[in-house]
Amino acid sequence: MHFEIYAEDIARAKKFYEDVFGWKIERWEGPMEYWNITTGKQGEPGIDGGLMKRQGGDPRADTPISTYVCTIDVSNIDEYLNQVQKHGGKVTMEKSPIRSVGWFAYCLDTEKNIFGIMQPDVNAS
Repeated sequence: MHFEIYAEDIARAKKFYEDVFGWKIERWEGPMEYWNITTGKQGEPGIDGGLMKRQGGDPRADTPISTYVCTIDVSNIDEYLNQVQKHGGKVTMEKSPIRSVGWFAYCLDTEKNIFGIMQPDVNAS
């Protein structure tokens, strides 16, 4: 239904997700600093989300909001792994197959949030 990404540096996180995935991120006009994320076109698979200032500093288990793993569907996992690194992110688990499902990897964004990327491929083994 909705996801949220927490960031210490909103501008840096906004640039990372716009550059890597082509997402549209716009400031919400409400009473708090909040950025709406549009991940794709209306009527296509996927969900939209938000970007907001991280509460409590670095992501750790004892912070008010640590992290939630969101997995992003990609058409070419190798291309996206390169884009993640090119734009300041890190690959934390290299591409590996999930048999009959696809190729999967974990990455960190510029704000130390972990996220997954998956390329569907029924021939993965």
